Amino acid sequence: MQLRITHTTRFEYDGKAVASYNHARMTPVTTPEQIVVHSRLEVTPKPWTYEYRDYYGTLVTAFEVVDPHESMTVTATATVHTNRSASHGPRQTWAEMAEREVADRWTEYLMLPPLVTPPADFAARVRAIADESALPGEAARAVCAFVHDEVEYLPGATNVSSHGAEAWQQRAGVCQDMVHLVIGGLRSIGIPARYVSGYFHPRDEPAIGETVRGESHAWVEWWDDGWHPFDPTNDTEPDDRYVAVATGRDYQDVKPVSGIYSGAETTEMTVEVDVVRLA
Repeated sequence: MQLRITHTTRFEYDGKAVASYNHARMTPVTTPEQIVVHSRLEVTPKPWTYEYRDYYGTLVTAFEVVDPHESMTVTATATVHTNRSASHGPRQTWAEMAEREVADRWTEYLMLPPLVTPPADFAARVRAIADESALPGEAARAVCAFVHDEVEYLPGATNVSSHGAEAWQQRAGVCQDMVHLVIGGLRSIGIPARYVSGYFHPRDEPAIGETVRGESHAWVEWWDDGWHPFDPTNDTEPDDRYVAVATGRDYQDVKPVSGIYSGAETTEMTVEVDVVRLA
């Protein structure tokens, strides 16, 4: 499947911002499952920019807008060819997961910072799932199903800085919250897990040439003799409708746009994502 994604973020200021220094993680990554055919990132007003790869392999565009401005628009456009095959089934044993080759190699994906630290009752139920699972991969899949069943997808229930524990407490949140819950649960039982940001086409059978309104999305990958992706929000393994942009320990590592500026307060931020299947 070939998809074109246009992601536009617009900031409106209450007056003039006199300097803005930012990092954008909005360019999809090329992997064995997806090839970036074309990508472009445009910023208005015209900035000074440079690119680099961060520690996790994400392409980052750093840009500076130093002239006074009352608004700023960041538009990322990408055409991506996807060809995802079904992931392998569970492979590693619990003993292998605890060996240095896994635990030391992926130590950053076993830490529990506040965003993903599981509440005590949630961690206890995940521990029970692990005790009943013959293999870590089976436990990981069951934890995803558990979060999908227990947490309602409810936009507005949380905000971008909410911890996974908050979503668990109210049993409601968005994809970011569900992924944080799964990550924390898996790490608490010794399974390395990481956050994936990207996009997906919301139609089960996308029509060629039809542009639809999408949104940024998130899913999880856990280590099982290779990274195994899964989307707990939709309780499904990512297929050709999914396009990955960035990976990291949690949302803090993959923010689409982050930065600082001086001057007036931000009065509004709007985000629009359009997705069209080209082939």
